[in-house]
Amino acid sequence: MATNTYKIPGKSSGKQGSFFTLLERYLPMDESLAEVIHVRFLPQILFICALCIIYIGSRHYAEKKIRTISRLETQVEDLRADFTTLKADYKYASKQSEVAKQARSLGLVESDVSPYKIIVAEE
Repeated sequence: MATNTYKIPGKSSGKQGSFFTLLERYLPMDESLAEVIHVRFLPQILFICALCIIYIGSRHYAEKKIRTISRLETQVEDLRADFTTLKADYKYASKQSEVAKQARSLGLVESDVSPYKIIVAEE
């Protein structure tokens, strides 16, 4: 059967202690501050602070993505407008009358004789 033992105050049993024990040892709190914020609530306060930091970081990341998406949407609209303009110019330049005008500048003339079909006799 186990016997009862007593812990001698001031003598450590070899254990380091928790984070908050070390925090209390190395950062002694002023009595007025200790009355306002009790040390036992420190883990909850730190947890809430960590959640707030994560929330703020998430918000900044989301706003950065929204700005990027907005910038890319304007670029896509500009490129779509350029594509439409170029497509219309290409359609206009590929008309038969426009091709004939450009060929005339090169010294080529449009044929007045209509095309005819060549028939090869089969043997």
